[in-house]
Amino acid sequence: MTLEDAQQLDEADPLAFARERFQLPESLIYLDGNSLGALPAATQSRVDRLIAGEWRVDLISSWTKHDWIDAPLRIASKLAPIVGAKPNELAIADSTSVCLFKLLSAAVRARPGRRVILAQQGNFPTDTYVAQGLAEMLRLELRLVPADHIGNAIDEQTATVTLSHVDYRSGARADMRAVNDAARAAGALVVWDLSHSAGAIELRLDEAGCDLAVGCGYKYLNGGPGSPAFMFVAERLQDELRPPLQGWFGHSEPFAFEESYRPTSGISRFLTGTPSIIALAALEAGIDTFEGVAMADVEAKSRALLALFIEQVERRCGGEVSLFGPRDLEARGSHVCFAHPDGYAVIQALIARGVVGDFRAPDLMRFGFTPLYTRFEEACRAGDILADILANREWDQPRFRERKKVT
Repeated sequence: MTLEDAQQLDEADPLAFARERFQLPESLIYLDGNSLGALPAATQSRVDRLIAGEWRVDLISSWTKHDWIDAPLRIASKLAPIVGAKPNELAIADSTSVCLFKLLSAAVRARPGRRVILAQQGNFPTDTYVAQGLAEMLRLELRLVPADHIGNAIDEQTATVTLSHVDYRSGARADMRAVNDAARAAGALVVWDLSHSAGAIELRLDEAGCDLAVGCGYKYLNGGPGSPAFMFVAERLQDELRPPLQGWFGHSEPFAFEESYRPTSGISRFLTGTPSIIALAALEAGIDTFEGVAMADVEAKSRALLALFIEQVERRCGGEVSLFGPRDLEARGSHVCFAHPDGYAVIQALIARGVVGDFRAPDLMRFGFTPLYTRFEEACRAGDILADILANREWDQPRFRERKKVT
């Protein structure tokens, strides 16, 4: 693949128009959208309009006049085609960790007598921490097994299963249908973490028989740093499950101000407290960047970008780096890791040259490819720059070895 070849791919790209929906420095090759999505061009004006035209002018009447009250569900409905769910199966709320706690707790409560939470070994740490805390609180057993062994590990003692659809390091994609089928056969419920899937690859939650899922809004959904998370609860389970955090936004009549809690029906019962309206406005702008976009095209471009980059790096960098995770692109999400003994320093050298990736311990250089705005030319150039840095040992400088708080 030459630079000219990559430029031709950009010219033929059916998603090329989406790049204009983002504000990206032209001097930067941004391959970290799997950690923090780029700024949508519409975000600032949307937030400014809310602050200056709604909050400032209409004050508290904005809850009804500008439909703030229904924002968590209205915005969630826009997410439905991105994840392959019904609009009434989604809600925007809280952080990913809080949403995970809510759904895991509800799942355990719905399976009385079962004492095991089955979780993915090596999952993103906060997922494991949440499961550990819940198991300690309820005196349950937490079993950690490799993701590819989850299906066989589900038994009659399993109340709930939790794992990531795409692994945050290897990029490996779990077999969603197979895990769901195994859990259903055993009577357990599955809670998926879609943080490294939603917005990057094609998801079909309903078609795959999913029970429950969570995901963040600040990665491929471009909702901004600390963006609210989302929850998916299959329609068939919504009135069966009781969330552990009983807040007034989940009450059947919030403004009746009753002493006792009466959960509302449907997905709304999983809401808790007053939503962050400004953060929701930013997330809505991020989700709107998918308007008119087919997720099948997103996934196809993701695979093409990964194929180009992997080929470029392995051809140019020889034996200095090694691919981490599956080589089969159908078994991957939209990021790729290469291992290098001094991976942290290499990433810092890349950033100094205008290529932004990130590092994951112990030795992984991670590169995310966001199909809405990553160009094939950028993937090609990033491989060339990485090869140059390695060939010249440009990374071997004290300034590149200084560890920062965020890697």
